[in-house]
Amino acid sequence: MAEEERNLIEILEENIPIDMSKYINYVQSPHCGAIATFAGTTRDTFEGKMVLELRYEAYVPMAIRCIKSICSSARSSWNLSSIAVAHRLGPVPVGETSVFIATSAVHRADGLDACKFMIDEVKASVPIWKKEVYTNGEVWKENSEFLERRDELCKPVGDQGTWGEKVMVEARREKRGCCAGKVKVNLADS
Repeated sequence: MAEEERNLIEILEENIPIDMSKYINYVQSPHCGAIATFAGTTRDTFEGKMVLELRYEAYVPMAIRCIKSICSSARSSWNLSSIAVAHRLGPVPVGETSVFIATSAVHRADGLDACKFMIDEVKASVPIWKKEVYTNGEVWKENSEFLERRDELCKPVGDQGTWGEKVMVEARREKRGCCAGKVKVNLADS
């Protein structure tokens, strides 16, 4: 690696709001024509239930390692200058931001595709857990991206239709866009 990768990854302690301008300023560069961002906010309803807040917990050391790995994967697929990722822990009231991602790139397509890829990967694989608190109860939620990944990796393998076989997962991402990524599942050699 010719130059050090510019990544800013922060898991924020309880009651510390995300300062979006801090992360946008971090990724800004005079040689980049694009800054792409994603802000995930707490909405006020879910499936007809009134939401009061979300509460997040994390295994912070592993979450940071996972996000670093996601940043490396994004850099291997898109030409990025800088990446910033912030995620709050604890309660996040309605209307406030719980996760923020910013990428900078020479061209917008790289920044936008990488940003989408990164939020999807954060939701699918980083050990951060979400509880939705409603006016009439609360429930721990699994992200749909995590459930889809789990279901894809747990499909029956081969003609036998057996579960629990040893599988090899090969992730291949091409520079065409985030939706071009492929996950291929094959029987591993015993």
